Amino acid sequence: MSVAVLIPTYRRNDALSDAVRSVFTQSRLPDEIVIVDNDPQGGAKTAVDQLSDGAPVHLSYVHEPNPGVSNARNSGFAHTQARYIAQLDDDETASPHWLAALLDAREALDAPIVFGPVIAQLPDPLKRGVRAAYTQRLYSRLGPTETQVIDKPHGCGNALFDREALELPSPVFDHAANEIGGEDDMLFQKLQAQGVCFGWAADADVFEHVQAPRLSWGKLLERSFAYGQGPTQICAQNPRTWAGVAFWMGVGAVQMLVFGACAPVARLISAKAAANCLDKAAQGAGKLIWFEALSPRLYGASA
Repeated sequence: MSVAVLIPTYRRNDALSDAVRSVFTQSRLPDEIVIVDNDPQGGAKTAVDQLSDGAPVHLSYVHEPNPGVSNARNSGFAHTQARYIAQLDDDETASPHWLAALLDAREALDAPIVFGPVIAQLPDPLKRGVRAAYTQRLYSRLGPTETQVIDKPHGCGNALFDREALELPSPVFDHAANEIGGEDDMLFQKLQAQGVCFGWAADADVFEHVQAPRLSWGKLLERSFAYGQGPTQICAQNPRTWAGVAFWMGVGAVQMLVFGACAPVARLISAKAAANCLDKAAQGAGKLIWFEALSPRLYGASA
């Protein structure tokens, strides 16, 4: 059984070092760590060389100079021959039993794709208030307290793929998502249509360390808007289903109006309630204003 941990990175060398070191301390070490540097200048090479010195597992450095989230992930998948690929983002650190929990869940559930919890970590000055609650909501991914089969997939950050049990497309991730993201949603929709089973590893915790500039209100609302665009944009892709587009636009309009109006009242209840309303209102706007020309460029050359 061969296991690789794939970490795409883009100009976050300090965070990347923390992510890699968290893999070094796993109770079940992988056979290799594949680091895909998506900086055209190859800025992570020095950091990876320093991490390789005395590393308990083999580190593979892959330079993907063409910016884009799909480009980076595809290069990682192409580089390794490992059967199992566990994905960790460069701003995440893994708990010591993370990889073992993912592999155990894959075996116990007979699910070729397994997801785990993501717990947002905020800097000390931002621990309370609506913005803190909004950030926790946006960057955390919590699920069932027990390991089990789940109906809906999550994102690639903290996910395990069993390539021998999957018919993955080529390329694995759609290049159309290079700058706007959502490459994982596109992939999982295709796999779900094939009848692929998804699993949840309740003990496979990773921690996402959210830093500036992602903590600004502008970036938070932009990200919610982009998430909201996803369902309508998927319906607008080939084969296009205009009924689906109209449905999600209607849902978005209702969300935007209802939750936007409720946000001031919700603030009187709690910061968490207000954050929930703001997030749903921004996502509603995304469902309504779904056109790709208006999609926030969160990754790649535009970022």
